[in-house]
Amino acid sequence: MTKSLEKSVGRALLVTARLHRARMGERLNALGLFPGQEQALKALQAAPMTMGELAALLRVKPPTVSKTIGRLSLQGLVTREGGNRDGRLVQVALTESGQKTAATLDAVWNQVEEELLERLDAKERKQLRKLLRKAAKGLSKAGAEVEEADGEAEEIDSDS
Repeated sequence: MTKSLEKSVGRALLVTARLHRARMGERLNALGLFPGQEQALKALQAAPMTMGELAALLRVKPPTVSKTIGRLSLQGLVTREGGNRDGRLVQVALTESGQKTAATLDAVWNQVEEELLERLDAKERKQLRKLLRKAAKGLSKAGAEVEEADGEAEEIDSDS
């Protein structure tokens, strides 16, 4: 590997993201889920929504949501029902089992997050979040899409 690649921030970010996804995958697999399915479950936890709304919220294409919801439906975690706004719209909702599974996902995410950040102190964690958001905005301005989870608001640190 060349020295320039070894010093690449993009490469370090890619390696870290892959390791994070693999670790999340291990934890999700223990719950019978695949990476990405947890996002759909968490999105539906608050209230049922249409497939289109879910696709927009997750920033994926409708066929991706359809495939995910199909798999979650086979597992008994979601149901599809005629919407109350328009009989043609199908709304997706969590089943009781889906609600229980969604409730466990915060703990899974927090465990992996702690593993990711265990070597960083509170100040470094805050700085890393800030720098990653700033980097994402740079890519967004360059044409890539970015989801602004926390907006521009000043963050409250729970780990300080």
